[in-house]
Amino acid sequence: MPRVVASDDPMIDVELLRAELDAEVVAADTSSEAALLDAARGAHALVVDVNTPITAAVLDELDRLKIVARAGVGIDNVDVAAAARNDVAVTNAPDYCTEEVATHTATLLLDCIRTVAAYDRDVRAGEWGWDRTRAVHRVRGRTLGLVSYGPIARRTLDRLRGFDFDVVAYDPYVDADEMADDGVEKVELDELYERAHYVSLHAPLTDDTREMVDGDAFDRMRDEAVLVNTGRGGLIDEDALYAALTGGDIAAAGLDVLCEEPPSDDHPLVGLDNCVVTPHAGWYSEEARLDLNTTVAANVKAALAGERPPQYIDPDTDWL
Repeated sequence: MPRVVASDDPMIDVELLRAELDAEVVAADTSSEAALLDAARGAHALVVDVNTPITAAVLDELDRLKIVARAGVGIDNVDVAAAARNDVAVTNAPDYCTEEVATHTATLLLDCIRTVAAYDRDVRAGEWGWDRTRAVHRVRGRTLGLVSYGPIARRTLDRLRGFDFDVVAYDPYVDADEMADDGVEKVELDELYERAHYVSLHAPLTDDTREMVDGDAFDRMRDEAVLVNTGRGGLIDEDALYAALTGGDIAAAGLDVLCEEPPSDDHPLVGLDNCVVTPHAGWYSEEARLDLNTTVAANVKAALAGERPPQYIDPDTDWL
């Protein structure tokens, strides 16, 4: 019987996988390369969360492996080229949480604009005053900048249409006419940083996008800018973000992702009054979790049957 090893993570529904697959399915600690190798000897399939390191060393050791099924959208924790060399399919679940992440992005943005979390902290502490937070501005006519213009960014824009933003976007893979059809102006990244009052990150994490929001980017942004990240923590230079938030270079940030997850107790961004942090929860709804695990099961089932999985990642895809 095939052996499937899954990350011991609540987002992965091991019971559903057991019901869908004619295989032995076990949950294991996959948080480090050593733990993963110890758990996955003889595995035919891996079902992994974002924190599982699927390195070339791991792939070279697991000689029975047929598939790495990423339980999520991003595959930056998987060495796709090494998987291809070892004839291991890599899959993801690209659409399972588009609605949820778009909603979460809009929520973080509006929270930061209206300082909702800060007001809530004040009231809980016995304080009552509209003037205790930083300056709040009317949103109508302000500029929203979308970094990457894929499905989640577009659904986020749908959520925010009624606020009458001017919208600009940066995405080298989407042409200007396509953006214009949606009422969006295509701009270069530096221009987006300079013009946008609100910057929302939706790019995948690659060598080209890692720390794309750095000290120079914050120098270009408006002092009243709000930055929202529901993409990947590594898109931002967190030291530069801390300096920008504490030095007044931008007004606020809303983050669902960090470079270190979960963060250390002394993480500098956690606890800042002008930084709202949620625990990589943008993907979550009960419906999304079901869709995720159903998609993962379909991918694994196909690979174990010797078929091409439905959500196969092409190792030659440019953005990898």
